[in-house]
Amino acid sequence: MRNDPISLDELSARIEGKGPAYTRLADTIWGFAELRFNEHQSVAAQIATLEGEGFRITREVAGLPTAFMAEWAHGGPVIGFLGEFDALAGLSQEAGVAEPRPVVPGGIGHGCGHNLLGSGAMLAAVAARDALAAEGRPGTIRYYGCPGEEGGSGKTFMARDGVFDDLDAAICWHPGVFAGVNSARTLANFQVYFRFKGRPSHAAGSPHLGRSALDAVEIMNMGANYLREHIPSDARLHYAITDAGGNSPNVVQANAEVLYLIRSPKVAQAAALFERVKRCAEGAAHMTETQLSVEIDKACSEVMPNTVLEMVMHENIRRLGAPVFDDAERAFAAAIRETLTADDIESSVEFFGAPPEAASLDLAAEILPFDGTPRWMPGSTDVGDVSWVVPTVQCHGANYAVGTPFHTWQMVAQGKSPAAHKGMLHAAKAMAATALDAIRDPELLARAKAELRRRTGGRPYACPIPPEVKAPPLRAAR
Repeated sequence: MRNDPISLDELSARIEGKGPAYTRLADTIWGFAELRFNEHQSVAAQIATLEGEGFRITREVAGLPTAFMAEWAHGGPVIGFLGEFDALAGLSQEAGVAEPRPVVPGGIGHGCGHNLLGSGAMLAAVAARDALAAEGRPGTIRYYGCPGEEGGSGKTFMARDGVFDDLDAAICWHPGVFAGVNSARTLANFQVYFRFKGRPSHAAGSPHLGRSALDAVEIMNMGANYLREHIPSDARLHYAITDAGGNSPNVVQANAEVLYLIRSPKVAQAAALFERVKRCAEGAAHMTETQLSVEIDKACSEVMPNTVLEMVMHENIRRLGAPVFDDAERAFAAAIRETLTADDIESSVEFFGAPPEAASLDLAAEILPFDGTPRWMPGSTDVGDVSWVVPTVQCHGANYAVGTPFHTWQMVAQGKSPAAHKGMLHAAKAMAATALDAIRDPELLARAKAELRRRTGGRPYACPIPPEVKAPPLRAAR
């Protein structure tokens, strides 16, 4: 036991020392590339690593086969690190090449960097634990293996089960283009299947006897498209016809299905918009004399930023400075940028809130500015549900070429690159340092909790997924 707290420089050196093992883990998970709620190999690899580090494992958290918790418990406070490890359908891509080259045509790939996300959060948790042990300081460190972020809202199911209720703070990150605090107001959402059942018939011989489920889907979609004019401008409606009723045009389709993703800045607004979309479906069923069934697939709440913790994390990132990249890393980033349009690059810079001149960079050389003001981000994450339960702070990593869009082959191609690894270690340092600051300063945690109460108006967390809805089984591309 030592009398002085571990410095940021010493913490960084410890993380660099463990870095090779965790970059290998990230590369291994990149190779597994498993879809939501089916991440069995990725989970096994993470659990093996954490057991080797002396953490106690709880499997199948919240009844989810690929959710787990790893804990090192030595009193309070209790700090949780959130990790993800699921991939995306249709994004198979060879690593290290600057051209589209699928490993398996139509296969799965890590197009959102979750191979890095989970491994980096694990490294931060281990480093924070090691620092507490060296200091002889009380505190409990947890790593939550959170499945199905991509179209599954695994954390929402976990939050509904009370998994995060006894945390004092939650810390996470997301791989990206620039290093800095991720303070954003996101969109809450509902993802819902609308299924229509009609009556088949011969489309030429007896069309009058048929009741077309596909007609119902098309009429519903038309109604929803007219509805767009009459919803808030920052709300979003997306849909995909997931079952068109078959391949034969001379049969009236008896079954059809459409999947909607309904988003709005607040979960109550998203729920109200869901009801309006449902009425479009009911009207379509009535017009076509078909039967309608509605299944909520998943949902998530908007993120509640926590400025108290974010300013602490920003200071740690400022002290760390941006990752330093070499010529070879910049050359590969430049090759990736050649595959992007000017609009791609401009959109990415705007998304992260970086200054416009950053668009000329191959890899980020500066950290993101942050003045304590959350930005609006037109996307969704199940981190939002955790942030309603416990003060939560996030950062971005500088892992990819400036301009790289999410959910693209370009992101998969960079997922095992040295630059991606450097960005992961940098984020781990920021997260571990922030966790230690929170544990060492009870007043900091008290202020963070007071801010959460103020932002929520003291309302308890209400899960947007009804209690009767179970985590969905693995489906194809979602």
